[in-house]
Amino acid sequence: MELEVLKALGDETRFAMYRELATSTTPLSAQDLADALGLHANTVRLHLERLREAGLVDVEAIHRGTVGRPQHLYSLAAGAPGLGFDPPAHALLAGLLAAMAEQMGANAEAATATGRAWGLEAGKRTPSRSCLDSLAAELARLGFEPAADEDIGPDGTARIDFLHCPFRELAEAYPELVCNLHRGLCEGVVDQAGQGSVVGFSTLYEPDPCHVVVAVT
Repeated sequence: MELEVLKALGDETRFAMYRELATSTTPLSAQDLADALGLHANTVRLHLERLREAGLVDVEAIHRGTVGRPQHLYSLAAGAPGLGFDPPAHALLAGLLAAMAEQMGANAEAATATGRAWGLEAGKRTPSRSCLDSLAAELARLGFEPAADEDIGPDGTARIDFLHCPFRELAEAYPELVCNLHRGLCEGVVDQAGQGSVVGFSTLYEPDPCHVVVAVT
């Protein structure tokens, strides 16, 4: 069995795919892996089958309630070696909690309310700042690399772009929950600072880059 594992991972492409699966907090499709590694999806499927035969990968067929073929999602098999690629415990826990929340029926409204409550508490750390400064500081602390407008526009609003999303992997897997948690977080920070409100929020799957728009009062 060990020889089969070594042969399966001896191929550079399969090793790269194995690393992607090992570091992901959620199962991945063949297309996910193809996009990440710059390969054709059919090539990826052939390598995934080899990994599955070696007992390294499990596959699950997911039916989304629509007509057509189910989507196949891949993850490391139970007992497969981590090879030092295991995701950090906090990232794994976040993925498990997001999956559990979705299974329990959590929706966008609940996610926004949870994020807002957290943001209200976070906003108390910078009580003397303006709402824009407080929000930019909290976003920077969380790793979003915020890029804010230098001036407030004639309509009284300012936009902060997110140059990086530390939640991206989870947001791609659970966009309704994660993006609305983020929106609620922004609303809470701004509400706590006062003299402003969130009037726009672009998520991962909208045409504009992810950003928040704040109306300053």
